[in-house]
Amino acid sequence: MEVVHARCAGLDVHKKTVVACVLRSGPDGLAEPETRTFSTMLGALEVLAAWLTEAGVTHIVLEATGVYWKPVYNVLEGEARWRVLVVNPEHVKAISGRKTDRADAQRLAFLLRHDLVQGSFIPERAQRELRELTRARTALIRERARAVQRLEKVLEGANIKLAVVVSDLLGVSGQKMLDAALQGVSDPDELAGLAHPRLLPKRDLLVEALRGRLSRPLRFLVQQHLDHWRELDLRIGAFDTEIAEQLRPFEELLTRLDAIPGVGQRTAEVILTEVGTDVATFPSARHLAAWAGLSPGNRQSGGRRQAARTRHGNPWSKGALTEAAWAASRCHDGYLPAQYRRLAGRRGRKRALVAVAHSLVTIIYHLLADGSEYRDLGTHYFVERDRARAEQRALITLRTLGYQVTLTPNPAKDPAPEVA
Repeated sequence: MEVVHARCAGLDVHKKTVVACVLRSGPDGLAEPETRTFSTMLGALEVLAAWLTEAGVTHIVLEATGVYWKPVYNVLEGEARWRVLVVNPEHVKAISGRKTDRADAQRLAFLLRHDLVQGSFIPERAQRELRELTRARTALIRERARAVQRLEKVLEGANIKLAVVVSDLLGVSGQKMLDAALQGVSDPDELAGLAHPRLLPKRDLLVEALRGRLSRPLRFLVQQHLDHWRELDLRIGAFDTEIAEQLRPFEELLTRLDAIPGVGQRTAEVILTEVGTDVATFPSARHLAAWAGLSPGNRQSGGRRQAARTRHGNPWSKGALTEAAWAASRCHDGYLPAQYRRLAGRRGRKRALVAVAHSLVTIIYHLLADGSEYRDLGTHYFVERDRARAEQRALITLRTLGYQVTLTPNPAKDPAPEVA
């Protein structure tokens, strides 16, 4: 095999230790592995960097093992004398039964020596730290949703069906009624009187939903879940403030992303921290979609292409874009809801959501790459694009129902054919 990198190193990273293997080509072209083990403490990692420098290493590869690769990468990145690659462990997985730390390091160095590994997208340290903020906020938002679910389970056990009547269990009305119930108010009519005036048409149903019994254990559980939810809400607000302050230099980009249907402020912040402000790392929108896990996998055998799931990608970007696709699908007008409705009927809602998310990531790529503003193609884009096919489908449907139909163009509104 052709040797591409004459001096390279493979690092097998663990929580406590790093096993490093250096391969250097000799006069005969062969390379003898030199392996050492280092601690993952900062001082030991600096010794590792000095040893790699002394060995004249130009390329380094390590696996993305959980979060343990980050301390090593922090020490090695930014040096002009070498290039550091972080690879997906699934791409360099060892054969079962032949795995040791030294063998893993040697295998990584061998693959790098012959240029058989592809590095993952690792942004600059400032962006990685912003990612930590948005990812922690996303985790808190999910925990807040779980706290609401736990609270609803307790209320169900007390025969209080408040979630059936109100759309938001812990909205303004829900919190007022729950606080009053925790303070000892048990009369359903009195509790229902605390609801917002917009719930007046549902007052009788609300009174029935509040005819439950909160015993002492259940009252304690409701209070704890409610306090937990409020604490999480305060922490999420603090994260919102800090993230907005950190991203203040990129307000123009956030406003541009926020103009896309389904993309809100938080979603735009997640996208900007995950993808970055410069998408030059990705050669095309398709590469960005594949990295985000929104491209279909390739599964072909015997010359026939079979159905395949979407590929694994960045879970944070994929989750944010899928949520944005769901929000966009609920809009009334526009290209994205039209795309969702066009696909949901014959492909199913989940596949349609993935398709809309793929369109979103394509739009985001061009907005960031070209510096352009979002321009919606319109609700009737697909009809106008396939105008002849739409006319034929309408004619076939009407003729199947027993009508004789001819089409006469309307001069005043040319795009919409008149059925006679």
